[in-house]
Amino acid sequence: MLKMTIPSMSCGHCVRSITETVQQLDANAVVEADTDSKQVSVSSSASDAAVIDALTAAGYPPAS
Repeated sequence: MLKMTIPSMSCGHCVRSITETVQQLDANAVVEADTDSKQVSVSSSASDAAVIDALTAAGYPPAS
């Protein structure tokens, strides 16, 4: 499971966008997000690098 902080995630729309982005890579991916802590967990068959690249391209880069 990939766990990361996404500083730009602030609302339900962000969560939906992040979830849709990950599920474009893996339709069966499970995404859990908490806007208060800005923490996202992704369980997916896609590689961590592919998930991070897709989220960055969508405007939600994880914190380094």
